[in-house]
Amino acid sequence: MEYTNHLPFTVRHIENTWITMNDGVRLAARIWLPENAENQPVPAILEYIPYRKRDGVRQRDDIMNPYIAGHGYACVRVDIRGSGDSEGILHDEYLQQELDDGVSIIEWLAEQVWCDGNVGMIGISWGGFNGLQIAHMQPPNLKAVISACSTDDRYADDVHYMGGCLLGDNLSWASTMFSYNSLPPDPEIVGSKWRKMWKHRLEACDLWLEKWLKHQHRDEYWKHGSICEDFTKINIPVMAVSGWADGYSNAVFRLLENLDVPRLGLIGPWSHMYPHLGVPGPAIGFLQECLRWWDKWLKGRETGIMDEPMLRVWMLESMPPSTFYHQRFGQWASEEKWPPEEKTHLEYQLQEFQLVPKDQAVGQHEIALQSPLSNGLLAGKWCSYSATPDLPHDQREEDGGAIVFNGPPLEESVQILGAPEVELELAANRPVAMVAVRLSDMRPDNKVTRVTYGILNLTHREGHEEPKELEPGKFYKVKIQLNGIAQNFPKGHRIRIAISSSYFPLAWPAPESTQLRIKTKGCGLTLPVHKPKIEKIYFERPEGAAPGKVIQEKEGQHNWFVKRDLAKDQAMLEVVDDHGVYQIEDIKTKVLRKCREYYSYKGDNFQSAKGETCWERGFERKDWCVRTVTKTVLTCDKNYFYINAELDAYEKERRVFSRNFTKKNKKKPRLRSRVRLHKS
Repeated sequence: MEYTNHLPFTVRHIENTWITMNDGVRLAARIWLPENAENQPVPAILEYIPYRKRDGVRQRDDIMNPYIAGHGYACVRVDIRGSGDSEGILHDEYLQQELDDGVSIIEWLAEQVWCDGNVGMIGISWGGFNGLQIAHMQPPNLKAVISACSTDDRYADDVHYMGGCLLGDNLSWASTMFSYNSLPPDPEIVGSKWRKMWKHRLEACDLWLEKWLKHQHRDEYWKHGSICEDFTKINIPVMAVSGWADGYSNAVFRLLENLDVPRLGLIGPWSHMYPHLGVPGPAIGFLQECLRWWDKWLKGRETGIMDEPMLRVWMLESMPPSTFYHQRFGQWASEEKWPPEEKTHLEYQLQEFQLVPKDQAVGQHEIALQSPLSNGLLAGKWCSYSATPDLPHDQREEDGGAIVFNGPPLEESVQILGAPEVELELAANRPVAMVAVRLSDMRPDNKVTRVTYGILNLTHREGHEEPKELEPGKFYKVKIQLNGIAQNFPKGHRIRIAISSSYFPLAWPAPESTQLRIKTKGCGLTLPVHKPKIEKIYFERPEGAAPGKVIQEKEGQHNWFVKRDLAKDQAMLEVVDDHGVYQIEDIKTKVLRKCREYYSYKGDNFQSAKGETCWERGFERKDWCVRTVTKTVLTCDKNYFYINAELDAYEKERRVFSRNFTKKNKKKPRLRSRVRLHKS
């Protein structure tokens, strides 16, 4: 990235401003704006997230916001109610209170002397979500949105559930927010009342994991905030952005297809990061693209941004499997419209352990499958948050617990863009079962790189609102849509489909070990073929403002460990995300941040699946030293999930708060596992 502070406008920085909501609660905002904005008002751009503007994502903010402000905008970062330095309590994600506050913030921005009345919203992840959700409410001063790494569907395509299966990231994400919600505001911002605010947060801190496990089907809880319930309520331009290593790339396709407003889609090779910081690379000049978007829709200037193809994607080239890539080989590809007016598909049929072209006659084969719990240990994260090292490993080890169907060596390269689909006819020997399907690139040296995948809770085969148990032994036709992807399969490589009946810990396992039987005739794979475009797409090199200095005082560690105890027949995946201790120089604050996650099981006991997380966060200055430790354990039996959790808070070395969340050990057989929790 090229850092620059030589910008068209001199930027004024306001460390904190209070924005008062209708009920008197004050939200904390950090602002960057052109020095002369009071005399020459400019549009405002809002990012509205809970990740602590003061010390959480300060460097990211310092790269983006002064750069955009230096080109003639007021950039405003607001801590959501109950987070960072804002007053109140944060009870859950995307509540109506949060969205109503967002509308009030936009009204406040439009009334400021330095704002010309036009407001845009930008955000990645949480901020991408509420950008779409607030646009859905149609506040009059909101004129355009850039939504990165977000979704239109909170149930079917978010961190909680996928194909009706509980995701391991549900526990991971709940634990992250459990830790965030335990943190105090900064005394330099809120003054002497910081302890009172901190105590209020600690006493109100609850387990979001419990809430999310109470809603295992698509109900009103998930429909709230899912703009797919009525796309027509979005009436302003939307740029949707994601990456192939991110968990939210599917939403870009749906937004382009279903919105009826000016819209653009951009998907690169990146993980869950803004594209100017994107890993795996190549990163791009995303902030320049943002300026082209904002200039068009907030200032009315023609920038050529809407002359671009509706969808621009990084077409991935084949690479050997790795849990981390600095760069993904490939090239930019495009579609003028999405979905494309001309659709081309490549279709294969399943034969006994083979993929054959659909026009070839095949016989009927019945194949039995019963995957071990180890199938999934090398799957990586549902969403790669930093690609370090959370991408899937060589799939040959995973494929040993699956059944595989290999295509013939390709006679010419095949490019696909979109969502592959697999149709299966299968039966299970249990009333509750799941299936995982992986599409992989098999290289001439037999190394196997996962390209994309899909999972389905088979009780959700007819929909997510009212699941239906399987009749053991009965065959059902099901379709599994895999995640959308852009991939080139080179000449001489093989296309592989692998099917398993478990995929832990990416997805929580079925209540019992399940045998699936698959009838191959009439089952197959459909690939959305992309016709290569001749035109070239170019992006500028990444630019941004120079961030403040950060000194790493204690090194961290980022790693994944797979541990097998063969004597006890136990296995564990340990995920280490330790940022060490670093000092943010411009606020003279040391920050401690580290997390460990453990996913384990014993033998073939599907009810032994266990997830554990431990977060430790802290801040230290000459006159301030605080730390919190949060732990969460998720276990299960055939009919229930159980949660044990702990929260401890420290000022210096003195523990000032402690709370335990302890399970009640009751069984009540039913299809939907229920949470039973006692708080003490």
